[in-house]
Amino acid sequence: MTNTVKSPRRSQPSLTLVESQVLTREGGESLVDQIVRTVQARIDDKLLRNGARMPSIRQFAEMHGVSRFTVVEAYDRLVGRGVLESRRGSGFFVRERAAANGNKADGQFAGGDTPPQLDVVWLVRNMFRQNPSQNMPGSGVLPNSWLDGDLIANGLRAISRQNHALLLQYGTPQGFLPLRQQLQLKLAGLEIAAEPEQFVTTVGVTQALDIVARHFLRPGDTVFVDDPGWFLMFGMFVTMGAKVVGIPRLADGPDIVKLAELAALHKPKLYVINSVLHNPTSTSLSAPKAFQILKLAEQHDFMIVEDDIYCDMHAGSAGPAATRIAALDQLQRVIYLGGFSKSLAATLRVGFIAASPELAIRLSDRKMLCNLTSTEIGERVVYKVLSEGHYRKHVERLRAKLDSVRDKTVRQLERIGMRIDIHAPAGMFVWADAGCDTNALAEAGMAQGILVAPGCLFSPSQLPSTRTRINIGAMSDPAIARFFERAIGQA
Repeated sequence: MTNTVKSPRRSQPSLTLVESQVLTREGGESLVDQIVRTVQARIDDKLLRNGARMPSIRQFAEMHGVSRFTVVEAYDRLVGRGVLESRRGSGFFVRERAAANGNKADGQFAGGDTPPQLDVVWLVRNMFRQNPSQNMPGSGVLPNSWLDGDLIANGLRAISRQNHALLLQYGTPQGFLPLRQQLQLKLAGLEIAAEPEQFVTTVGVTQALDIVARHFLRPGDTVFVDDPGWFLMFGMFVTMGAKVVGIPRLADGPDIVKLAELAALHKPKLYVINSVLHNPTSTSLSAPKAFQILKLAEQHDFMIVEDDIYCDMHAGSAGPAATRIAALDQLQRVIYLGGFSKSLAATLRVGFIAASPELAIRLSDRKMLCNLTSTEIGERVVYKVLSEGHYRKHVERLRAKLDSVRDKTVRQLERIGMRIDIHAPAGMFVWADAGCDTNALAEAGMAQGILVAPGCLFSPSQLPSTRTRINIGAMSDPAIARFFERAIGQA
């Protein structure tokens, strides 16, 4: 069964895109590219259905303040891609597309008019669609304007002046040695002793976790995660055939009673935990909890994977105490993960694993079998930034910016009807209670070009939730607060 397209004279143009999407002249993406990307995304997400009539060229140009030539070029590109079709005398329409596997036509769903299901892939896909990023309170990265592009550009220029042969060959599987030596100094400042041979560089913390998981987990094994926790790893572990069990996260770390009960029951292979500035609550582990976790790991023989990607957003000795399990264990039962994508540049994708010497060799071999080496150009840039002392000043500025907006953002969220029961003194996230199903908020936000991170995605159970993760660095646009106020009021 296929949709019936109404007569062009009677159909009204679909203004979903026009009413909600704001084009920007900032950043490197042209207006034409923004229009093409956004129309394509609306169609992919079933917000523009088969046969929907697009605004006329004149309407689109007037409502967005762009030239008609810009709209003509964008529409022509979409026609060339088979996304739109032009009907002489009638305008532009979303092209009919055949449904896969003989199901209903595009724009209809197997369960009637149910919108696309929200899942981890949905959130990640929509994060990457908004490029350059804007209107993204649900994102996990800081705005580009907060970061230092010149710092990266200077590093790249310096590398380009070196021996060009260095840019043409493989790096070493374990990673660029001078960077590993810098990482040794970095961890020493956290009271974690590690020699350069105990480090393995990776393509971000995501690959670091993947390498560790593939080394330890077999189908049917159990892995513990924080609940709530970082959503991307849930899907990663499931694809490996592992059983993912959530450990309730409290303000000072996991629920130790529950952890002990579940450890005795499931005998997990790994427990993945954010000790410092936990994602999504920005809470940090207390020293007593850290000791108790380590004791349970020894008792039930599981490894602890300590993901410390937000390490540098914590002020260390200048702020509230932060306890790392690796500092207590010295990399015997703890595998420490870190990286620079949150604080320096996501595009560099430079992360690392720190482990015991024997385990580091095995993890390096697994990395080598997977993709030989990581990209040494990015590692050289990070080394230059670290070794010349620029990084310390950069993260101090980042922490100051976060501190300057945190209380203001919390008050703003509370004014529009959200409840904030955890007031973390550091970090980039607020774990807010919207008082309504945040899946509905996410769907409403998607229709308006605003990315919302629904709470269900942060739990391995994926049950409906009234929680949402708010990136405090991405709340400067007044339109976002207006959206939340309107959407929560209508819930």
